Order: sequence, then C-alpha cells, then structure tokens
Amino acid sequence: MEYKRLGKSGLKVSALSLGSWLTFGKQISDRTAEKLMHLAYERGVNFFDNAEIYARGKSEIVMGKILKKAKWDRSSYLISSKVYFGDGGKLPNQTGLNRKHIFEACHAALKRLQVEYLDLFFCHRPDKECPIEETVWAMNHLIQQGKILYWGTSEWSAQEIMEAHMVARSLHLIGPTMEQPQYNMFTRRKIEVEFSQIYKTLGLGTTIWSPLASGVLTNKYIDKFPKGTRLSMEGLEWLKER
Repeated sequence: MEYKRLGKSGLKVSALSLGSWLTFGKQISDRTAEKLMHLAYERGVNFFDNAEIYARGKSEIVMGKILKKAKWDRSSYLISSKVYFGDGGKLPNQTGLNRKHIFEACHAALKRLQVEYLDLFFCHRPDKECPIEETVWAMNHLIQQGKILYWGTSEWSAQEIMEAHMVARSLHLIGPTMEQPQYNMFTRRKIEVEFSQIYKTLGLGTTIWSPLASGVLTNKYIDKFPKGTRLSMEGLEWLKER
C-alpha cells in the first residue's frame, strides 16, 4: 500500500480508504462490514471514513463495534466523522456548523465509534447561516481538547476554504487541513481547476468520495438498475439524475 501525507500535514494516509456511506448499517450486514474492514486493514488501508448522517448514526455504531472487537493498535488506523446534516433530528441546532452542534456531533461520534478521539473531522457542507469564525473557533477548541486531531471540509468551494484559513490565521487558530470533494471521470473541475491554487498556497490535502461515480463507472448500470445497487435504493433519485 502507498501512503501519502495529508496535504502539508505530517499525517500519513493510505492511498485507498474504506468508506461506509450507504453500506454500513444499511446496505450490507454487520458481518459483511466486519469482513470488509479486516480485508482492507490487512491490505494496508489505514483510513476508515464515516459521518453522523450515514444510516443516521448506525454506520458509526457498526464501525465502532468492529473496531472494539478487532483490538487493533489505535496508532495503526485513522477514523473520520463529519458534521452538518445531523443524525436525523429535526429540531433547531441538531444540524449545521454552529458551535453547539459541532460539539455535540463530535461527542456523539466518539461514543458511537467507541474511540477517544477522531483523527479527521469534516464540516460536511458549508453553513450559510453560521459565521465562519464560529465554526473555526469550535474546531480549534476540539483540537485543543484532544477530541480531534485535524479538521477539514467537504464540498466547500475554494473561496470558502480560503476564507476559513484567513479567519484562522487572523485569530491564530488552526485552519482546515483537508477537503473531501467528489472526484471521478464525470466530476473533475473542482479538483483539477478550482483547487489548483490553494494546493500551493494552503497546502490543502484531499480525500475523495465517489471515485467510481456511485458505480456508474463499473458498467453495472448500462441497461437497468440491478436490485441491491445504489441507484436502485429508495431516496437516492438524485443519483439517477446525475
């Protein structure tokens, strides 16, 4: 397995990672999830990706049980979670990037994943209703508390990432280390064009989601949407449209 530094940080991340969106706690059995994690780990994968919204928190619960049972050395793997969408709650402050939800989402993820800290914590989307200063302060506070090691963004624009760094710099805080955008043969502009400058100016690292375009690049959807595939799942009509 090849390992690369995450942007300008010193953290070494495997070139391939194992994500859990739509699979853990939903599309596959817990036993299959366990087999997948062990297979990935044995092949050198050290990054396992998750989020509060995945299966409304159940994905993190499944992954946490697997990690506890496996008893791998904590220094040998990286765990991520993401905050923004919430885990299904509809009340005010149960979503977004305000300080309250960021803190509660982090603590909930730690409990579900059964770990003492998150290696990576992503802002799953930009929050237009929350001042960026509040988000940067909240993430910096979690780092100081030892609850997270690195924070980043997902599906933010280059301008939004730059703004977060400018705020962090002006307040002597820690800015985002990484961004998680979609990147595949159909979706290339953000990675190849929009981010071209901030790779150099900020040392931005990236972790990619949907490299196979939700399975479209595997040729499984040429004639129809086979049962059990992502495009056949209820609630994912937006994937079919894309």
